Amino acid sequence: MTNSSIGNNMAKRALVSGWFSFPYHHATAGDLLAAELACDWLEDAGFNFDLALDSPFTGGVNWQLVSAEDYSHVVFVCGPFEKTKAIEKFLKRFERSKIIGLNLTMTQPLEQWNPFDNLIERNSSPGSIKDVTRPDMTFLSTRPLVPVVGVCLVEPYGAKYEEQCYEAISRLTSTRELVVVPIDTRLDVVNNTSLCSPAEVESLLARMDAVITTRLHGTVLSLKNGVPVVALDPGGDSVKIKRLAQKIGWPCAFEGSNLSEPELGEALDFCLSPQGRLKAEECRRLAVDMAEDIYILFNNALLSSDALKSVRRQRACSGARSRIGIKIERVLPWRR
Repeated sequence: MTNSSIGNNMAKRALVSGWFSFPYHHATAGDLLAAELACDWLEDAGFNFDLALDSPFTGGVNWQLVSAEDYSHVVFVCGPFEKTKAIEKFLKRFERSKIIGLNLTMTQPLEQWNPFDNLIERNSSPGSIKDVTRPDMTFLSTRPLVPVVGVCLVEPYGAKYEEQCYEAISRLTSTRELVVVPIDTRLDVVNNTSLCSPAEVESLLARMDAVITTRLHGTVLSLKNGVPVVALDPGGDSVKIKRLAQKIGWPCAFEGSNLSEPELGEALDFCLSPQGRLKAEECRRLAVDMAEDIYILFNNALLSSDALKSVRRQRACSGARSRIGIKIERVLPWRR
């Protein structure tokens, strides 16, 4: 077959490759975003293309099994690039194609080794005659971001429906693409999410797009910061989560005895919508107004001399001692 006939058969078809094309070869999110961008650019240029993928990625082609003659161009995109046995085998297989290096950091001086017909490097190696630094191409990536959802679970404590709640949350978070952030609120033991203070717990909850929780304070601290929450009540402690939500008008609270996957999915969709944010803010304001009554009741109790005398008599009879000025703190490992 002549070169001209090869060129006709391979007209404007490219193979997009990278470290994701080799099994478990340290491919990163940036590598895959750069590959998607390269595919977009090829499409803009009127090329057909295949994406070369290997384990654990699926959905593309295996570069070792395709016919090299099918590709007029091969693009190797993103990451550090150096001469290895795997790379030499790859380059040898596609030596009759035009090979383009895109967004690469070249680890060897180009005067010593540059296997590309065209190289658009991210960085040339230090000391090369051609000293190039460009911004990483993924600055141009426009892939939509996905919601960040906190999952704040109470530890098993014997509530009747806690297992049903855990299983329902696991199914719910697996039905869509989300960033799931575990958030543990316990501070009396080693915190499972490395949080060490109430401020750290609340700050993390406040930055979520939504929260899914089986904890009362997971519900409270989320809504307090205007973050919509899917609250599942496992059924212990007098159904306190469901009752709280009803009191302040929050609609996305469910009893563990009556969990419907479609309803939970609709609730999460609502929480991730602008309407969910508005409702969370409305409930926050209502809860604050109601909670201010607690302050008034507390002050009335302090200022009522008759009430204080009654409490003191009861304590004296039972031998109880009042404790004044107790400071509650957790001793952090690095502060001991």
